[in-house]
Amino acid sequence: MTRINLRERIKQGLFLLDGAMGTQLIARGLEAGTCNDYLNIASPDIIFDIHRAYIQAGSDAVLTNTFGANKYALARHGLAEKSREINTAGAELARRAVGEQNYVLGDIGPTGDFLQPLGNLKPDELKAAFVEQAKALLGGGVDGFIIETMTALDEITIAVEAVKSVCELPVFASMAFDRTGDSYRTMMGVDVASAVSKMVSLGVDAVGFNCGAASLDEYIELADKFVSTMRASEHRVTGHGSQVTILAEPNAGRPELIDGKAVYKVSPEEFASAAEKMHSAGVNIIGGCCGTSPAHIEAVVKSLKR
Repeated sequence: MTRINLRERIKQGLFLLDGAMGTQLIARGLEAGTCNDYLNIASPDIIFDIHRAYIQAGSDAVLTNTFGANKYALARHGLAEKSREINTAGAELARRAVGEQNYVLGDIGPTGDFLQPLGNLKPDELKAAFVEQAKALLGGGVDGFIIETMTALDEITIAVEAVKSVCELPVFASMAFDRTGDSYRTMMGVDVASAVSKMVSLGVDAVGFNCGAASLDEYIELADKFVSTMRASEHRVTGHGSQVTILAEPNAGRPELIDGKAVYKVSPEEFASAAEKMHSAGVNIIGGCCGTSPAHIEAVVKSLKR
């Protein structure tokens, strides 16, 4: 059976992403401070096995193990010059793991720094770093891109523009929100309405949220806010609103600090129940972020694809 392209596939309804990569690496004994992204080269079998576990759980797509593989994040591990190699390897591993009928999203995360004048990043240099990452992921065989866990509009804008400058593949854009009073904002103060407006204006294929420090009930509320904001903006965003899909990659709830470690106690069944509510509200792309596992994704599959 010939696989349809990713842009057409996400228009057909529910589309399931994978769960956490870092959580699975920790479960396999990864030492703190290790560069997760470099494992694409140093321990490819581990990364391949995690991708396969999510596909076997029922994920429609996996994210490449390249969240921190831009040169600025890699520089903290002394690996800035290996960005191309790490990203290409990550895409090739995921491509090999998913088989012929599933999809690979090239994962691009934030740098961990800020653009001038708040930080040291210069716009043109930041775009060049994201272009380098996108080209390497493209060369490794991704079907599309996900730019996630962003907190600043200027950084996510440059990241989206960088990807779009090298290809016409689908782009998903996601920001990390926390509850502040009666609203939800990113660490940089971006509210849901501003995030939706900016991301949709960039011409992406999906907008949404991931990570953060919310409870499951708060993630459900955040999903509702995204859906209502998107619906309210459709008449104002000519040519984009009705074509943009909403995505959610919640954590397995809010972690508890036990013996100095963050522990996520949300069960697969509880996570699946929350995912079902988000999907009923209008979220069609669903995955998991910190604390989630293949068991959480499998529970979502059983709940939503039964």
